[in-house]
Amino acid sequence: MNATRDYYETLGVPRDADAAAIKSAFRKLAMKLHPDQNPGCKVSEEKFKEIGEAYSVLSDPEKRARYDRFGHAGVGGGPGGGGPGAGGFNDFSDLFNDIFGGGFDDMFARGQRGPRNGPERGADLRYDVEITLEQAFRGMEREITAPRAQACEPCAGSGSEGGAPLETCRTCGGAGQVRASQGMFRIVRTCPSCHGRGQAIKNPCKSCGGRGLTQKERKLAVKIPAGVEDGTRIRLSGEGDSGLRGGPPGDLYLFLSVKPHPLFERDGPDLYCRAPAEMCKAALGGEMEIPTIDGERAKISIPAGAQTGRRFRIKGKGMTNLRSKDRGDLHVELLVETPVNLTAKQRKLLEEFSKDCCEESHPQTQGFFAQVKSFFEGIGGEGPAR
Repeated sequence: MNATRDYYETLGVPRDADAAAIKSAFRKLAMKLHPDQNPGCKVSEEKFKEIGEAYSVLSDPEKRARYDRFGHAGVGGGPGGGGPGAGGFNDFSDLFNDIFGGGFDDMFARGQRGPRNGPERGADLRYDVEITLEQAFRGMEREITAPRAQACEPCAGSGSEGGAPLETCRTCGGAGQVRASQGMFRIVRTCPSCHGRGQAIKNPCKSCGGRGLTQKERKLAVKIPAGVEDGTRIRLSGEGDSGLRGGPPGDLYLFLSVKPHPLFERDGPDLYCRAPAEMCKAALGGEMEIPTIDGERAKISIPAGAQTGRRFRIKGKGMTNLRSKDRGDLHVELLVETPVNLTAKQRKLLEEFSKDCCEESHPQTQGFFAQVKSFFEGIGGEGPAR
C-alpha cells in the first residue's frame, strides 16, 4: 500500500472537505475499483486498498486531526500511527459495512479466508510531554505515568472466565466470516458474533468483560536527550498495549513540545534575544552582560553610536545540537531605549543637549529629511498629469 500518498489526493477531495463529501467520494471510487468489477487487475486492487486506507483515516475525526497535524506518521502510515493495522480498523470489511451495509469481498477479505485467531500485535500509544527550553538544552530524565492495556490476569488474556477453552463460533462455523449475495456483489462480512476470530467465549471473564485486556497505569523513567526540538518524537519499543493471544506489544511514542521562553527564541541550534540598552550607553558605547541558556553570562561590547537593530553574535552560546557536539550561537539584537519619567533636572539637561547637537550628531535623521525634501521637490517640478 502506498503509505506516502496524500489521503485527500487519493480520494480526490480538498483538505477542507466535510464528512459527506469524503463518504461520497469513497463510494464512487469503491464501486469503480472493486476487484469483482476488475477481475485480475492488480492496479485496481492496489488502488482499492489505497482508498480504503484513506477513508478509514479521513472518516474518523480524531484520526483525521492527527493526520492533518502529523501526516502519515500520526495515523499508521509511519511509526507511532493509529491508522489501519495499528489500533484503527482491524478488518477493512468493517469499513465497507459502514458504507454499503455489508462487507465487500475485497482483497482485504481475500487475505483473511481463515479466522483471525492467531497472535495479534498490541496497539501503539502516544504520550505528550511538555518541557522547558532549559530542559531541552540540558536533556533530562522524567518519570511519566501512562495508561496501558495489559493481559487480564484472571483469564490469562483469553477473555474466558477462569481461562476456560473457547468454543467454535456457531454463527460462522469457525470461519470468522459470514457470506451473502447482494445484487451483483458477493458480500463477505466479518462475523458479528466472534469478530472474525472463529471462536466464541461462552462465559466472558468478569474482570475484562471478555476483551482479554485490562487498562492499567504504570510508571516509566524516560530519558530525553539534550538538544531535542519542539515536535521531536521518541519511540519506546514494546511499551504500548499488550498483544492478544501471545502477540507482541505495541510501542509507546513520546511527542515533545517545548514551552515558549521569556528571553530566547529558537531557530534550530541558534538562539535569538532582544536586549534593551540605555540611550546614553548606546550613544557613548560600553559593555553589556547578556544571560545565556546555560545559566551563565556573556559580555558584548557596544560601539559608540549603536542604533536599534544592531546585532551581535556570541559564538557557541546557543542550543545543544542533538546530532553533534557543537553548540549553536546566540544572536543578540540591540534595542535602544528612550528614557521616560524624567525629572525636571534630567529634562533640562536633555534640552540643553538637544540645543547643542549639530547635524552630524544625527546623520540618519538628516539623511531622511534630505530625502523627504527631494521627494516633494520632485513632485512640485512635475508637469500636470496627462
